Amino acid sequence: MIYTLPQAVEASAKAFPTKEAFRCMQKSYTYQELEAQMNQLANFLIQNGVQKGDRVGVYLNRCLESALAIYGIMQAGAVFVPLDPLAPIDRIKYLLEDCEVQFVISQNAQSKKLEQLIALEGPLKGIIGLQKDWAVPTHNWEHIQATMSSTKPAVKVLADDLAYIMYTSGTTGTPKGIMHTHYSGLSYAKLSADLYELTNLDRVGNHAALHFDISTFGYLSAPLVGATTIIVPDAHTKMPASLSSLMEKEKLTLWYSVPLALIQLVQRGVLEERDLSSLRWVLFGGEPFPPKFLRTLMEAWPQASFSNVYGPAEVNQCTYYTIPEVPEDDQPLPLGHVWGNTEMLILDPKDQAVANGETGELLIRSATRMKGYWKRPDLTDRGFYINKGHTGVSKIFYRTGDLVQLGEGGLLHFLGRKDRQIKTRGYRVELDEVEALLITHEAVEEAAVFAYPHPESGLLIGAAVTLKVNQSIAENELQRHIGQALPWYAVPQQINITHALPRTPAGKINRKVLIAQAKV
Repeated sequence: MIYTLPQAVEASAKAFPTKEAFRCMQKSYTYQELEAQMNQLANFLIQNGVQKGDRVGVYLNRCLESALAIYGIMQAGAVFVPLDPLAPIDRIKYLLEDCEVQFVISQNAQSKKLEQLIALEGPLKGIIGLQKDWAVPTHNWEHIQATMSSTKPAVKVLADDLAYIMYTSGTTGTPKGIMHTHYSGLSYAKLSADLYELTNLDRVGNHAALHFDISTFGYLSAPLVGATTIIVPDAHTKMPASLSSLMEKEKLTLWYSVPLALIQLVQRGVLEERDLSSLRWVLFGGEPFPPKFLRTLMEAWPQASFSNVYGPAEVNQCTYYTIPEVPEDDQPLPLGHVWGNTEMLILDPKDQAVANGETGELLIRSATRMKGYWKRPDLTDRGFYINKGHTGVSKIFYRTGDLVQLGEGGLLHFLGRKDRQIKTRGYRVELDEVEALLITHEAVEEAAVFAYPHPESGLLIGAAVTLKVNQSIAENELQRHIGQALPWYAVPQQINITHALPRTPAGKINRKVLIAQAKV
């Protein structure tokens, strides 16, 4: 019986020992190799004081070792914490301190940032994946593989134990950690493998970075069935023609990414020169997919099924919509139907059920739901809705914050947010967090942050600020200020420095005017 995520690797190592489990840049692990090396890493962590439930950071670019890192950490009974390699140092330091991370798995590419983290005197006691003469001990992979046993460690891990903590944007300017257990992660892996009919013959393209929740499909679902996950290197994500060449060479059968990656393939991926007939399913999620680009892609790959995937990181995935035919108009795609082992409610602001066709907030009850927010019981309480119903048995739902409507054929349609959270380039951003950081600049008197539509890139972030008396500053200086604390995708594309912000008759900032003034 499989009830933890590493057990999926163990089962596939028995069934498909010489099959490639993960592949990246001509390097790969077979399932047999992955099982042995994850046990070696787990034994090393335990020998060096990592105990069950401890958090271990994964500070890696897209690479083969990321798979070894997460499974070795979980096999030790510990919890992996993905760290964004592009995030500012102050943000990484905050995550390490918030999660009390003592060990980080990294690589030479992050050496300069690691030295900065060590200089900041954080909680780090060891770094795995490189060899340096630093104040904090470092340990390379060769040493671990030469000295550690490949026997499974004697740690009792249960389904309800934490497997990973994934951080996302917070409204107060500090990120919040989403806690997922082996049960919720494995439930997602099983449901997605079943829905998209994954088998050991599949070759899954993993385009997303590990700190982005879309990556869990390739990292967690594929090993469950003995499929091969192709981790797309960073360089290929920036060059659409190179990416399409990789897709052709690796004969990918299943693809999952944000729409932007697929739009770039349409625009600059020279798809007419590629044979991608191996693709049987294309999944996209994280933000709306403009139908005009979707049409082009569906016509280029007529043999493939296309599915819109929806679900906040707190529940992994919860709805799906497989597109029956090439869209004829530019109407937004529906979120679709709630998937297996999942129940939904659509409630009004007073937590009363709305009638079909009316707008309300979507609430989700599912085996894939997170355990809660790390060290934030207040956020967890606000995020959960407990429904006892007529039986008196408590059912816990997650409040997505998304406004939806149940339409014809039982299809859910997304209508917006009840708060100021947006999705940009597939990433979740709290606009209030960006606004709060802008105001911290000594020259800024007032700030308003908003999202504006772009015909190709979806929603982008813009801002308008007024300055204090006798102060002056350039737009790029404010962008640098924001970039010291927030990841690149949360930095406003444009910042308008103005004498006064537009106001409504009630005196509130009129963001509709600012959106209309944004340069597309």
